[in-house]
Amino acid sequence: MLLKKEKISFEHYTSTGYEFNEEEINRKYEAGELRIVTEHGRYPLQNIREILGKNIDFDPNYQRRRIWSNRQKSRLIESFIMNVPVPPVFLYEVQYSRYEVMDGLQRLSSLYEFYTDKLKLSGLSEWRELNGLKYSQLPEQVRRGIDRRYISTIVVLKETAKTKEEELMLKTYVFERLNTGGTRLTPQETRNALYDGPMNVLTKTIAQKCNILHTLWSIKPLKQSDLINDDLFDEMDFDYEEKENQKNVLIRMEDVELVLRYFAYRQIHENPAKGVKDLLDLYLRKANETYDQVTLRNLELIFYEVLEFANKLLGKNAFCMYTQNKNGSFSWKKRPSKLIYDPLMYVLSDYVHKATEKNYLLIEKKKFKTLLENLLETKVRDFNGRNNNRGDVIRRITLFRDLFEEVLLNCK
Repeated sequence: MLLKKEKISFEHYTSTGYEFNEEEINRKYEAGELRIVTEHGRYPLQNIREILGKNIDFDPNYQRRRIWSNRQKSRLIESFIMNVPVPPVFLYEVQYSRYEVMDGLQRLSSLYEFYTDKLKLSGLSEWRELNGLKYSQLPEQVRRGIDRRYISTIVVLKETAKTKEEELMLKTYVFERLNTGGTRLTPQETRNALYDGPMNVLTKTIAQKCNILHTLWSIKPLKQSDLINDDLFDEMDFDYEEKENQKNVLIRMEDVELVLRYFAYRQIHENPAKGVKDLLDLYLRKANETYDQVTLRNLELIFYEVLEFANKLLGKNAFCMYTQNKNGSFSWKKRPSKLIYDPLMYVLSDYVHKATEKNYLLIEKKKFKTLLENLLETKVRDFNGRNNNRGDVIRRITLFRDLFEEVLLNCK
C-alpha cells in the first residue's frame, strides 16, 4: 500500500518514452531544439587556483566512487611537463559566466592540489628525478615550464537549452557521450549525475547511513571526502591502480540503486517502462518533481522499517539465494541477490504496518524460511538472473505474495 502523496502520475508516457505527434516533432526540429552551442577556452595552469575559486562549480552530483591515486595525479603533471596533449575539460554554463564541471573534475582537482603544494609527485616514469617533490620544491626552470602550459575547456553554453526539460535532456546526451569510452558509467552513476533532486538526495542519504543495509549487503559506506569524479583522462592516459589498491574500491553506487529500486518498484505496476534502467530513470525523474519534504521523510522511515522487518524475518539470509550445489544438495549462498531483494521488500511493505500479520510472520519465521527454500528449489527459472525485465519482477512479486499468504493462512 502506498503512502499518502506517494503515488506518481506517469501520464503521457509510454514504454518507448513521451509521446509526440508528427506536427510536434516537426515543430521541435524547426525550432532548432537540442542543437548544441559551444565555445572553446584555454586557462593558464599557473592561474588555476584563482580560476577554480571564481565561477566554476564542482557539482557533487557528477562525482563517482573512485579516486585518483597520487601516482595518477603525478602522471598528469608529468604530461604537462612533457607537453603531452591532455583532453579538454567539459563545462556546462548553468548561469551566464557560471559553470559546472561535466567531465574533468579530477584533472582540475589534481592541478589545484599541485599548485597548493598538497601533492608530492610519485611514480613518474620519464622524470623520475622529480619524484618526492612538491611544486614549490621543483627546479625553477621546470616550474616555469609547467606554468606556461594551458588546460583547454569546451563549454556548452546556456542558450543551447530553452527550458529546464531541454537542459536535462541536453545534459543526458552530452554526459552519456562523454562517457562512451574507457570504463563505462554504471546506470546508477549516470542517473545520479543527470537526475538530481530531492529524491536522488534521499536515496544517497539512506545508502550512506543505513547500517542494516550495510550489514545485509556487506557494504562499507564511503566518507563524503572519498567521492571524487572519474573522467576521460583517467581512462585515456593513465594505467589503473594496482589490483591490491582496487580491492578497497566500493561497488559503483549499487547501494544507492538498491534504495532506489525499493521505492521505484512500489509503483512498478503503474510504471510503463519495460527495462529496469528505464523504469528506475523514469521513477527518479518523476519523484524528484513530485515529492515534498514530508513525503520524503515518510518514505525514508518506511524503508528503514521494511529493512528491519526483513532482517528479523531472515537474518543474514535475507536477500540471499537458496541454490543447488554441484553435489545436488541445496544451500544458502552468502552473497545477497536483487532477484530476492526486489520481491521480498515489495511484499514486506504490505505487512510492515499490520501488527497482527507482522507478529505472526515473525513467530512463524522458521516455517516461512522452509517455504521460501521450497519456492527457490522449485522455481529455479523464475529466479534466473537473465530474466529481469519489468514482467519478470512482477512475476516474482506474485510468487512471494503467494508465499506470504500461505504462511498467514492460519493467522487470526
